[in-house]
Order: sequence, then C-alpha cells, then structure tokens
Amino acid sequence: MATTTTGLTEETRNIIKATVPVLEEHGEQITTRFYQLMFENHPELKNIFNQTNQRHGDQPRALANTVYAAAANIDNLEAILPAVVSIAHKHKSLNIKPEHYPIVGKYLLLGIKDVLGDAATDEIIDAWEKAYGVIADVFISVEKEMYEETKNMTGGWIDYRDFKVMKKVKESDVITSFYLEPADGNPFPSYKAGQYITVKVDIEGEPYTHQRQYSLSCAPDEGQYRISVKREDGTADTPAGIVSSYLHEHVEEGSVLSISAPSGEFYLDTEDTRPLVLLSGGVGLTPMMSMLETVIKEQPEREVTYIHAAQNGNVHAMKDRVGEITESHNNVKSYVVYDSPEADDQYDKLGHIDTEWLSTILPTTDAAYYFCGPKGFMRAAYKILKEYGVAEEDIHFEIFGPAEDITN
Repeated sequence: MATTTTGLTEETRNIIKATVPVLEEHGEQITTRFYQLMFENHPELKNIFNQTNQRHGDQPRALANTVYAAAANIDNLEAILPAVVSIAHKHKSLNIKPEHYPIVGKYLLLGIKDVLGDAATDEIIDAWEKAYGVIADVFISVEKEMYEETKNMTGGWIDYRDFKVMKKVKESDVITSFYLEPADGNPFPSYKAGQYITVKVDIEGEPYTHQRQYSLSCAPDEGQYRISVKREDGTADTPAGIVSSYLHEHVEEGSVLSISAPSGEFYLDTEDTRPLVLLSGGVGLTPMMSMLETVIKEQPEREVTYIHAAQNGNVHAMKDRVGEITESHNNVKSYVVYDSPEADDQYDKLGHIDTEWLSTILPTTDAAYYFCGPKGFMRAAYKILKEYGVAEEDIHFEIFGPAEDITN
C-alpha cells in the first residue's frame, strides 16, 4: 500500500482532507442516502447486503466511519490497513467482486452531492471520485489475494458451496448447533480458531436472499464445521431474526445449506505460549469455544482461564462441555457469571464482570486476552481490561455485525 496515493495530486489530497469535518458531521446522513439510492437503482444488491443492519443504521454508520478514516488518512492509507483487512475478510465471505465497486462509487458520490447540495462543488466531487478509485483499488487488491489464498487451499472454493446438516443439537433455550459436511463428499479446508463462515438462505416469502456470518464453534480439523446459532426472537423495538429463526425452525438434519469458505482475522495465535484468557457474553461464546477446544489439543500445557457471562443457566450454551474440559485439564480454569440466575443455577459471580473481581482470578496482565459478545458486553470488557492494566497489543476482540468502535 506504500504507493496507493501515487495517482492523487497534492491538490486532490488537500481537497479530500478539507472535507474531513464535513464527513464527521454529515457522514452517516451521506451513507444512509447512498444506500437508498443504490438499492433503488440496483435492488439485486439487497441479496448481498444485510437488510437488518440497514434498518438499524449499523451499516450506514460503519461505512461512514470507513469513509471518514480514509479521508483523514488520505496521505497515508497504510494507517487504515487493519480496517481494510477486516472489511476485506467480510467482503470475501460475502463474495464481493471487483465489479461491485464502480456501482458503490457512483452512488456514494451521488449521496455526497444529494446531502451537501451546492456545497459539494464539482471540484470536491471530482477529488472524491479520484480518491474513491484509489481506495477501491486497495480493497480489490487485498481481496484478490484473499480469494487466491482460499482457492489454493486443500478443498478451498470461491463463491458458495452446499453443505449438508449432519447433526442438529439444542445447546440451550436459545442456541442450537448445526454440524456441517460437504454435500459433494469432497475435501474442504481447515480454518483458524475464531474464524467464521457465511450462510446463504432463500426463504419462502422473502423477496431477497439473506446472508449471515456465524463463527465456527468447534476446533479445526474435526472433519466438520459447526455453527452455534442464537435464535433472535425480537422485542417491541427489534424484529425477530429472519435467518436465525429459519435455521432453528426449518433446517433439520439432512437439510442443505450454502456457505462460503471460512474467513476472518480474529483468531487464536497458537505461537503465543503465555497464559490465555477468554471472555464471552451470550452467544459470543462461539469463537471462544473454538479457541478453547483448539488450545487443549494444540497447546496442552498452556494456562487458560475462560470466563462466560450470561443471563442464567437456561440460555447458557455448552456449559457442560466447558465443565468437562475444566475437570479433565489441569491447565484450564473456568468461571460463570449470571446476572439473573434461576434458583438452581450454579455460578461464580452474580451480576457482571468487573475489574475488582477479575483481578482476583486472573494469573497476570501479561497474557493474551480474547473476548466476544454483544456490543454492551464488548465495551465493558475492553474498559475492564484497560483498567486492569492489559497492554493494547494483548487485547483481541471481534464485533458481531458491522465494525463499531468500542474503545471510546
């Protein structure tokens, strides 16, 4: 990426930088309008983009943050490379292609013009057209490498591939696991503990295809993929999850699901031999279980502390399996935190994880920390780990859905 701004003149870069305050103020409005215009003219793209995230405003917000970061770092796009890689993994999982980028660029510029009106001069639009071309080329280049790497793996594939549901297991009142093997019986690639796949479903009565990303919840190389899906029942303010409800209610053993190859840059570093601390909230346990199952196989001497937070035992999935691992491996300790326990629930802490309690059970701040869960849990976990004195480079996390800054 060292030469990514070569095609932009200093004048163009200065114009882009001058728009940073405008993007900070109007970015979400611009990206919301962008999606409206794009879907009006290309409704087929609703088959790719998560419409739930559109309705909640998560996707426009995430795109606005990305555009803002690109503008603020237009002199040094290397600074946003971690964000590019993270987004590129999701794009690969959704099979985003180079031909999609000109469409996005066209309607992003129209969104800028539509929201800013006369303030979006021809000079500004021209500068952004050039800058978008450079930024798009970065994404296309990174994604091309990812596609090639996946294709060249043993059993690797591009686009979607049919997998048969070999087993369906109810893990709790709200979480069910699906064990998947290739419908064609051919080899399929391994993955890194913590990565995810995309499931694509066509649901009767739904006008568009739906795609959702689910973390793989077992260790790699077990002869199958496993996803553990929470049924999102919805609330007065939030509709029920279309795909999760479909999987729970209509997908059975023998059903066939179309999935993409594993992706994601949030995964366990097995080269690190320091103590490992895993924290999860709710269904955020899925990548943590993959990491836990992996570390006891590949690093049987590594010290592991696993902390899971849930409402109560009824919705706590895989607690028996974690108990078995803890009981049979001297290097593993596990703790349970419930905020609304049932009368017969067994747990280690009532309420929520906090810094004071964490400091009494963790071996050291010099450890690798991984966490995942709902965004509220994620913000709290990050804050607690920083208060505890954990170095930034030792904190690893993944956010379900569009990227959102949890560190502020």
